[in-house]
Amino acid sequence: MTRDSGLGSGKDAHEQARGWIALGRAKEVGESQPNGLQAHLAECAECRDYAEAAERVVSALRSVPLAADSRLVRTTQMRVRARAQQLQQRQQRLIFVAASCALVAVSAALTTPLIWQGFEYLGLRTQLPSLVWQVGFVLFWIAPTVAASLLFLGHGTHLSGSSNGSALGE
Repeated sequence: MTRDSGLGSGKDAHEQARGWIALGRAKEVGESQPNGLQAHLAECAECRDYAEAAERVVSALRSVPLAADSRLVRTTQMRVRARAQQLQQRQQRLIFVAASCALVAVSAALTTPLIWQGFEYLGLRTQLPSLVWQVGFVLFWIAPTVAASLLFLGHGTHLSGSSNGSALGE
């Protein structure tokens, strides 16, 4: 075998050629590497015989008619429909979650400066140190997120339509 075949040399070249043949990619590899696999098959009778035998096996398997039982077809159709419905419900939930996230982001952007001013006003009126009312603001600001997270963890679900504890209803 020549050095420019792109398949390596010796036993490694035979293993690599048989690997491509076994994957059914001999023609594809032969077209992308004109000096590679095709050159090796032209020179190596053993690999050429292997490729021909593999082609005969594939042809024989493709010639066998395959008929499915009507129960199998119905069951498969039922499962495909059920999975399609699950995916549709998941997509609807994700759209709802995305819309909710957008609403929360807009709400937070609009209300955070107002709440900050309210905490600042209360802090000045009660003569609290700045650090105290600022920490109070931060705790007030993240409290809903922490509460919701704890509820989700306690319930064992997150974005799920069921209580089986799996994410996104999968």
